[in-house]
Amino acid sequence: MSHARRNGLKNQETGRDSEAAPDPRRWLALTLLVAAFFMVIVDSQIVMLAMPAIEEELGFAPGGVQWVMSAYLLSFGGLLMFGGRTADLLGGRRMFLFGTALFGVASVLCGLAWTDEVLIAARVVQGVAAAVMTPTAMAVLMYTFAEGPERNKALGIWTGIGAFGATAALLIGGPITDGLGWEWIFYINVPVVAAVLLLGPRLLKRTPVQQGRRRFDPAGAVTVTAAIALLVYAVSEAPLVGWGSGQTIGMLVAAAVLLVAFTLIEHRSQVPLVPLRIFRSPTVVGGNILMVIVAMAVYGGALMTSLYAQQVLGYSAVKFGLSTAVYAVMSIIGANVSARLVARIGYKPIAIVGMALLSGGLLLLTQIDPNGGYWSDLFFGLVIFGTGIGSTNVAASIASLTGARPEESGLVSGINNAVFQIGAALGIAIASSVAFAYTTGTSPEALNDGFQAGFLATAVFALAGLVTALLLLLHREKEGSAPKVDADHGKHVMAGH
Repeated sequence: MSHARRNGLKNQETGRDSEAAPDPRRWLALTLLVAAFFMVIVDSQIVMLAMPAIEEELGFAPGGVQWVMSAYLLSFGGLLMFGGRTADLLGGRRMFLFGTALFGVASVLCGLAWTDEVLIAARVVQGVAAAVMTPTAMAVLMYTFAEGPERNKALGIWTGIGAFGATAALLIGGPITDGLGWEWIFYINVPVVAAVLLLGPRLLKRTPVQQGRRRFDPAGAVTVTAAIALLVYAVSEAPLVGWGSGQTIGMLVAAAVLLVAFTLIEHRSQVPLVPLRIFRSPTVVGGNILMVIVAMAVYGGALMTSLYAQQVLGYSAVKFGLSTAVYAVMSIIGANVSARLVARIGYKPIAIVGMALLSGGLLLLTQIDPNGGYWSDLFFGLVIFGTGIGSTNVAASIASLTGARPEESGLVSGINNAVFQIGAALGIAIASSVAFAYTTGTSPEALNDGFQAGFLATAVFALAGLVTALLLLLHREKEGSAPKVDADHGKHVMAGH
């Protein structure tokens, strides 16, 4: 019997100790995980191009069709931390497969929706399923690949596929809607769900679960979910109703109050949803701050690119999707190159280089011209921008997940994904508001002025990220404070505790 087993550190869900040899099927498992993640990301964007058809067929009230997207994003972003915690309490593989099955059922209901209310309700369920799938898939990934070069490579692939998913949604959404009908943007999920449910039990490893009595923290779950949902909704609606409106201010204040309440609840809870000691690590905090900023810059920049290409250059949705595929491809390349370099030079230099590329690409895009074109105004900026996306996502993910205890990997993944969703909402809202404020009319010249300002705002986000990355480089863990693996016990411990 091994030393780890003698100390009672047996993985209670798997019956295997933490020092098990790498699974020979781990790369097939990764393929399955990223396929599911790709599906989740595609579904957050693909409805954009189908909204006119959906609005006409289901008879949405004016402005109501936006809820086809918002309902998914709010339930997805709001429940990510709770979804991640389910991996730690009930098992990552089990909850991932449950979330995938629920996602498949919700997708079919979306396609069959006979009223606008049914479609929105089904999209809420789809978002709940995505909130379970994403962090639990990451928890399985983290358990399948040991911390180090292989995990970094896996995270690079994960990040690149996520970036490509958003562009792929724009590439396929229009043709599917025009050729098969809007229902099929949901039905295409069914084969992926079926493959995951069929192969998942064979390929995916069971992750560690929390020892002892498994108890949830309902008060903490309700307050943090409500806080995130209010925050995302407030900043998403701010460009329409105004940042100084009673609705925006009231929701932001309510979100802040709920976050304070959540902190107090977690401080006093015996079984907190989010143990506050997680935030004592400057690396975890810095990585998540960097992730928020990266999401703000990426989503704000992508939105401005879309608006400029379609409203100033006159691109169709399909042509836009094809023309911007370059930054998705560069994101995949940047993510995989960065994942390999991290093993040699660490994630901090990668974060600095990535943020510099992100800043440079966005600054280059501020030079767009109302009489410009793809090669003269977009291509080179998107190449640099895309490379920066891949590099910064890898660096921020590794920083925010470094040193996570196996039994808390789902929670840490949930936090990482939640802050990304918050950053995406903030980036879109702020970039939209800035662009609107500097738009003086409806002519290409007037619109171009607004989009230039929007690109400049996103470049400022990226520059703030560069400062954050430099601070991470300057930070040195105090001796004895960094998380490390105790070789004798086969678990994560805090040195000196």
